[in-house]
Amino acid sequence: MDELIAYCAGKPGAEETYPWGDAELVCKVGGKAFAFIGLDVHTVGVKCGADAEAAALWRERFPDDITVSGYIGRYGWNTVALKGSVPDDDLLELVDGSYEAVVARLPKRKRP
Repeated sequence: MDELIAYCAGKPGAEETYPWGDAELVCKVGGKAFAFIGLDVHTVGVKCGADAEAAALWRERFPDDITVSGYIGRYGWNTVALKGSVPDDDLLELVDGSYEAVVARLPKRKRP
């Protein structure tokens, strides 16, 4: 968990926020979230594609450990269990993709 937090925080322009209390860390860039880290439940929510259909590919690969994120799943967000079968390399790929997707949609003046 600590390694994931450090990895997210190490992204250019990343900031750590706790908008809903100490149980969930939201990593943002340019004021927009790219990772929702559930500290109590050991999960991370990341953008896994442009829409729910694209994100479904990840859920098909890891059906026991990747689920659609509540409320924002239709926009391509999934929740990944950190102690499951998702390899670290794939997890980091998901974090990188989520970060890059968010940065790409930021106005140029807010990009790191």
